[in-house]
Amino acid sequence: MAKEQYAGTGRRKSSVARVRLVPGNGTITVNGRTIDDYFGLDTLKVIVRQPLTITSTLDKFDVIAKVEGGGFTGQAGAIRHGIARALLQVDEESYRPTLKAAGYLTRDSRMKERKKYGLKAARRAPQFSKR
Repeated sequence: MAKEQYAGTGRRKSSVARVRLVPGNGTITVNGRTIDDYFGLDTLKVIVRQPLTITSTLDKFDVIAKVEGGGFTGQAGAIRHGIARALLQVDEESYRPTLKAAGYLTRDSRMKERKKYGLKAARRAPQFSKR
């Protein structure tokens, strides 16, 4: 176990990610698998790496993430949020302005709207028939 590690919790839609930053060479592990093995799409890998690239700490920390709930896109957004929060523990004065300007510290509050009674979905009404 490393002496020095920084933790952050990230959330997006119904996904929750617990992220740890450990000094290392830049490997990213998600649920015990590499990022290339876990996320198939390159855009999701880019989303996960965004806070590290904007603060130029991509090769300084290893990322260990445990994420559950939701789909792949929500999980990638949750990991990004968790990494950004953990980077604040590393050096808040220098990283906070850049992370905040990029919008990585704000939790994306958009959630799936619940289904209402009398409707087929959240807003989809039954088909109207005159007769």
